[in-house]
Amino acid sequence: MAGFCVARRIVVSLFSPKRFQIRAFAEPIYCKANLSTNPIRAKPPSLLFLTVASVGAGAVLGGGYSFYLIQTASTPVSNEGVGTTATLLEHFPDVSISRKIYNADDTSGLQLTLFQYPTCPFCCKVRAFLNYYGISYNVVEVNPVLRQQMGWSKYKKVPILLAKVEDGYQQLNDSSMIISALSSYLLESQGNLSEIVRCYPSISYHDDDGKLKDEVVNRYFIMFNDEIPKNRNKEELEEERKWRKWADSVLVHTLSPNVYRTRAEAFQAFHWFSEVGEWDRLFSSWERNLIVYAGAYAMLIIGKRLKKRHNLKDDVRQSLYDECNYWMKAVQKKNTPFLGGKQPNLGDLAVYGVLSSIEGCDAFQDLLENTKIGNWYWPMKQLVQSNTGVVIT
Repeated sequence: MAGFCVARRIVVSLFSPKRFQIRAFAEPIYCKANLSTNPIRAKPPSLLFLTVASVGAGAVLGGGYSFYLIQTASTPVSNEGVGTTATLLEHFPDVSISRKIYNADDTSGLQLTLFQYPTCPFCCKVRAFLNYYGISYNVVEVNPVLRQQMGWSKYKKVPILLAKVEDGYQQLNDSSMIISALSSYLLESQGNLSEIVRCYPSISYHDDDGKLKDEVVNRYFIMFNDEIPKNRNKEELEEERKWRKWADSVLVHTLSPNVYRTRAEAFQAFHWFSEVGEWDRLFSSWERNLIVYAGAYAMLIIGKRLKKRHNLKDDVRQSLYDECNYWMKAVQKKNTPFLGGKQPNLGDLAVYGVLSSIEGCDAFQDLLENTKIGNWYWPMKQLVQSNTGVVIT
């Protein structure tokens, strides 16, 4: 008498349109068996057989799952065009403006609001750009602990820039993308900011640790309508991009382990942050104390982790000195005041913006005393401040 038995099979799906998946489902596998009234009793499998079979099955499943993780880590899970970098809002969020920077000579036609932390290096980069080019803008100081000023945005990092456009308010995220988009806009007298922003799409992907990350495509590139301006060349643009990337991916990672190197330095830094950010005026006393004390202790711990993550030297000051000396060597090789020549370029502004975020900290004073960064930094600061508009609170 013939019969059939059903087994279960694990299938690894490698061709899902959005992401790799492992799916388990019942699929009939038909196998004939001879059955009689006097069935032969099967011999129980040996322990050795069970062990080998288990190891083999584990290797197959483990290999399949490992392949899934590897592919997931490097595969985009979404591509949303302009994505999170360029949301268009119909109305301005219900938040209070902390201060206004007004420049009577501003001819850009831009109406901007910057959501920021005052000493975030990425926010400082954007402010350095806006101030150097004499652009007027409003500032919303975000409480770095409660962040209630960000409740309207799906994107929860600073800086965020809102630009008034014809159909509402164009949201721009990511400091380097903001600077590239605004630079492109300034090059085109009749430029459309919303159209320019579409040149910087975002993608999401899983990194090597399986964490979801966002990446802005083209964020270091300036968009030219027809051709490169006559006063620039391809080599200069490539060099500018190189140092902008370096400021984001190398220099900035030396800051936190140095600023929060010790408990005393962490508290000194946060008291300076409070002063420069006017937290006494903008936040209640309990909010200010929460930011200062909770922030200092949290960053003290985080600074230690960042030191290890970014392979800084045991003496983290030396890592900061080394990177600034590397920058100064590039500037001195030009035999000009700045990397951009007689006037700064976006590379100069990026490095200046990052370093300006720690100007009031002990680490910065040590940096001035142990390197020649001041020969470049103070002239940069003078140029940036000379174009900055009047602050209205």
